[in-house]
Parts: sequence; C-alpha cells; structure tokens
Amino acid sequence: MKAVQIVKPDELRVIDVEKPVIDGKNNVLVRMTAAGICGSDVGIYHGTNAAATYPRIIGHEMVGRVEEIGEGVSGLKVGDRVIINQVTSCGHCYPCRKGRGNVCDNLEVRGVHIDGGYREFIAVPESDCYLLPDSLSDEDAVMIEPTTIAIQSCTRAQLEKDDMLLILGAGALGSTILKIARQLCDHIIVADIVDDKLEEAKKNGAKYTVNVLKEDLEARVKEYTEGHGSTVSIDASGTKDSLLTLLKVTGNAGRVMTMGFSTAPVEANQFLITSKELDVRGSRLQNKMFGKAIEMINEGKLDLSGSISHTFPLTKAQEAFDFVDSRDPSIRKIVFTFDNL
Repeated sequence: MKAVQIVKPDELRVIDVEKPVIDGKNNVLVRMTAAGICGSDVGIYHGTNAAATYPRIIGHEMVGRVEEIGEGVSGLKVGDRVIINQVTSCGHCYPCRKGRGNVCDNLEVRGVHIDGGYREFIAVPESDCYLLPDSLSDEDAVMIEPTTIAIQSCTRAQLEKDDMLLILGAGALGSTILKIARQLCDHIIVADIVDDKLEEAKKNGAKYTVNVLKEDLEARVKEYTEGHGSTVSIDASGTKDSLLTLLKVTGNAGRVMTMGFSTAPVEANQFLITSKELDVRGSRLQNKMFGKAIEMINEGKLDLSGSISHTFPLTKAQEAFDFVDSRDPSIRKIVFTFDNL
C-alpha cells in the first residue's frame, strides 16, 4: 500500500509498505479516506517539531471507513465511517492517574512517535475509533481533530461567560478555537495580520478584530476591555514573540495559554507574570475530547462543513507541502484524499 514518509527533515517520500493486519490489540482495520495537513505535520517535515522521531509516516487527522473487525469489537461494523484518536497513553503513570493522558509519561502520538494516517490502511483499537456524524463529508470530518485541540485549550483556560478573550492568530487553529469559545463567552477579540481572516472571524462570532500590522494590539485590547486587558489570552500563532505579546496585553489575574512547539528560546518577562499574577498554561493535544466534539456537531452547536480550502491526492504529498510553504493566503485547510490509489 502507499504511504507518505518523512525520512528525515525536508525529505518526503511516497513509499510502498505492508498492509497492516489486525490483532488482539489493534482489532479494527480502517481504510483511510481523508487526512488533514496540520501545522505540526509541517513542523515534522521541516524538522522543527521537537517531539517527532524519524523516519515517520506522518498524519494525525485521520478519517476512514472500517474495512475489517476482529475479536471483541462490539460497537463498529464494516463500512462505518470513523475518525481515529491520535493519542495513545499508558494509563498508569502520574499524568494518566490524574486524568491527563494527553501528557502521559509514555505518550505515543500517531504520526509523531508512531506511524500515522498518511497511508491507505491503519489498524487501531476499537476504543480509538469514533463514529462520524452523517452531516459531515469525510473531508470536512478531518476538522473534528483540530476541534478537539480547541476544546482542550478552552478547557485548560477555564473559559467563563464573563471572560474577555483574546485569540492571537486567525488561521485554522485560531478559527476553530473561536468556534468553541463563542459558546462559552461573548467578549472575544481576534488578532491576525490578514484582513480576510479577520473578516471571517467577525462573521464567526468575534466581537472585535485587530490587524497587528496596522494597529497597536496592546492599545486596542485595552480599549476593547475597558482598560483592564484580556482576562484570557490564547496563542494560536506560535510566533517567537507571541508569548511576550500576550503577557503584555493580558490583565491582572488573567490566564495565558501557549500551544506552540518550537524549542527556540523565547523572550518572557518575570515582572509581567508576577506583578499581574498571571497563570501561564500549556495546552497539548487533547484529552479524550472526540466524544465532546461529535456531541456538539450532532446537537447542532458546531458546524464544520465547508472548512476545507484545498484537496490533494496522497501521492501528490510533496506538491501539497510545497503549497503550504508558499503561504498562499487562500489556504485554510488542506486535506489528502485516497480515492485513486
């Protein structure tokens, strides 16, 4: 079967590998139908994702149809459309005992530490498969995984109705966080450098928007929060100066969420953290949030349709990653399809 492997940073190959066989643990065989390109996939390709190991079949936004089931499978049947949880954890270490398996001491993420979904078939445990809502196409369903990341960040931020939230970055991650956050609080500011993305954010529930290339972010946030500053700030951009920026614009007793994965040193400021008694928190992956995301879709609280801007066949993976690197402003979300393999 065909698969996309990152041999080492900046070296991508479409290779032939053995089709997986189900066993007692991985008792569901899924034929892949759609897989998204995420920023972390791009980071693995370029060697900037500190968690990745090589060589690696990447891809962690994984949608497909059940091809075969093994012993003990009770909730799935052949032909079911599913999305696959990318997180595997041991269940025994300190984080797992505290209910935080997404930061398990023995964490293995599909597409990062173990092979992922950029291949025609994958064998996984039934417990890692979630039935898809009928309302979503396979391509749009890829967005459920980024939605779980957004739910995780909003959960870690402890968003409440009276919070004044700043989302820095209006790309795929930032726009998904906005869709979740608007159900939890009303006062949301979105900042970015692209006017079209900010217009889209306004349509999707942002009360205010700021183009940081044209306006002073700190001044605008002060203006839009009656001089206090944001009570919660979420970094959906991951730039080298984004953490310091959020420390500056967040008001006293606020929470700052960081989600970046760069190992490069970044500037911070102890005085800003201590004097305002800020909580600076990381948010990584998701902690069993697929069920929550699918519940929200089924209840009509979340619409992920029309999320995809571009599709490429899996065998055109190099072309797709080159397109990502072009930073074409039309890119929102790119998905691989598996129709003609």
